[in-house]
Amino acid sequence: MQRAAQRDDRARDQRAKRLRRALVCAAAVPAVLITAACSSDSGDSKDKGGADAQQTATSGSTQQPSASASPTVQAAAYKKLPEPCAVLSKDTLSNLVPKGAKSGKEGTSDDTATRSSCSWSSLDNNGTKGSQFRWLNVSLLRFDSDANRGSGNDQAHTYFAQQVSDARSVSGAKNAKSQPVAGTGTEATAVRYDLQKKEGAFKQQTVVARIENVVITLDYNGAGLAGEKTPDANELTKAAEKAVKEAIAAVSAANGEGSKGSSSTKPSSSPSKPASKPSSSSASPSKSATTKN
Repeated sequence: MQRAAQRDDRARDQRAKRLRRALVCAAAVPAVLITAACSSDSGDSKDKGGADAQQTATSGSTQQPSASASPTVQAAAYKKLPEPCAVLSKDTLSNLVPKGAKSGKEGTSDDTATRSSCSWSSLDNNGTKGSQFRWLNVSLLRFDSDANRGSGNDQAHTYFAQQVSDARSVSGAKNAKSQPVAGTGTEATAVRYDLQKKEGAFKQQTVVARIENVVITLDYNGAGLAGEKTPDANELTKAAEKAVKEAIAAVSAANGEGSKGSSSTKPSSSPSKPASKPSSSSASPSKSATTKN
């Protein structure tokens, strides 16, 4: 009986131990599951946060406004001017100012790459038989492109128009005529008129030509003095127009373009906005012509 009772006690102890182990395992499973679940949530949150940050950074970079481009103008075609007293050949000078072909006098300028001029004077004195007088002046003005003032071409066009207007409105001029000169640079106009002075009757020719951003103003006049015959205005005009084409070719050659300037070039469109007026230091050659005779 005693042994049977002991066997029953050992059986009960074993069942109790198995029950306790089962309860411990059951309690451990939820903890493992909770830990795994927390680890999974933490990883998802981290990944999600990284993706959101990347998306925000990308969005911010694409939405950032680009810097506004600064205003630009077309670059000036010509960067320098030729020597003013060398723009005409010896033959041309011998024809226009036969007694003064070697007497070219360069005008003063603080920047010869922008403005320059040269003048010649000729007096063929025949004593009591009278004399033939000729005066020639070539003036060149170059404009650089500027964001505020506009392109060199537009500025040159405005100055070209101003020079033509000045030539047409010279005080005391009579029988004034003007006409475009075909095949001469970008645009060109010849103005001619008579001017009576105490020395005699002068025939004045002013040819204004533009080649891109450079304006050439050529003044040429002649007179028969002391009873000499007054020169023919048509011949003087033709000679002046030919000389302007030669000066245009000199501008092209000085900028490494051979003699392209003598041919007709496609006119540029007129500026939509008036360009700034050149400084007063660049006096109109056509006006100075009336005081040089």
